Amino acid sequence: MNPAENPNKKRLRRSMMFLNAQKPGLIKDPYVYGPDSIMLDLEDAVAMKEKDAARFSLYHALKEINYRGVERVVRINGLDSDLWEEDILCSVAGGCDSIRIPKTETADDVKKVERIVEDAEKRFGREPGSVLIMAALESAKGVMNALEICQASPRLFGIALSGGDYTKDLQTTITGTGVELMGARQHMIIAARAAGVQCFDTVWTNLNDMEGFRKDVQTIHDMGFDGKSIVNPRQIPIVHDIYTPKEKDIIFAEKVVREIDEKSAQGIGVFTVDGKMIDIAFYDGAKRTLMLARAAGKYKGDL
Repeated sequence: MNPAENPNKKRLRRSMMFLNAQKPGLIKDPYVYGPDSIMLDLEDAVAMKEKDAARFSLYHALKEINYRGVERVVRINGLDSDLWEEDILCSVAGGCDSIRIPKTETADDVKKVERIVEDAEKRFGREPGSVLIMAALESAKGVMNALEICQASPRLFGIALSGGDYTKDLQTTITGTGVELMGARQHMIIAARAAGVQCFDTVWTNLNDMEGFRKDVQTIHDMGFDGKSIVNPRQIPIVHDIYTPKEKDIIFAEKVVREIDEKSAQGIGVFTVDGKMIDIAFYDGAKRTLMLARAAGKYKGDL
């Protein structure tokens, strides 16, 4: 399989929940909460002396647990460590869907991981191109290099902001207002869209401020992000609610898709739907609206 043609590159990823790969109680059944993706963490969540135990737990979870279609992403240790190659081998052998690279700063970081993933697919009999990559940008340098990182590999499905380390690099802190993240968020979403990949926001760690979390998710939704990294199952319903189109939007999207299909067949490029000027540029957006509506159980038609 050409990784650029892997259908999972464009899959729905509204919510991506972090889980400590070492904790069997956490990773045995997270699908019951309904996240789109789970992030099985071998990096920050695992103490240095427990790295081997975490890999053992991860491998057997990937091999033995039916995650009911939830995407399984593994966050490996940093490329400045002597752990990351073994992390990739264990993850690919177990059957992971994707690898997350922490602290990505250059296109070369992505290419290093790409080479090991390719070798691991061959070694463990995985279909070539089946294991995807995402890159976490955690520094000013990484954010500034967002476009070249997005274009580094056909395996790369998206980039994600890691706000904690990024704000440390900026010599500031997470305020809860989002002002300290706004520049990175805007730059990253533009780079991702220019490269045709997805873009994900950082976690919200204050579980006592769910109203603040809702406002934060609404902000990144309005900016165009594909989804939100999360740390607790309580956050999933809020993310999915905000990413669920309203009834009027679903009806309009269905009309747009139908009209574009019909008018294109007739050679008509520009027309109106409910008084709004429409052309082919609206097609992908309308299709995404219907995909989000279907994920929420609000649309049963064809896509």
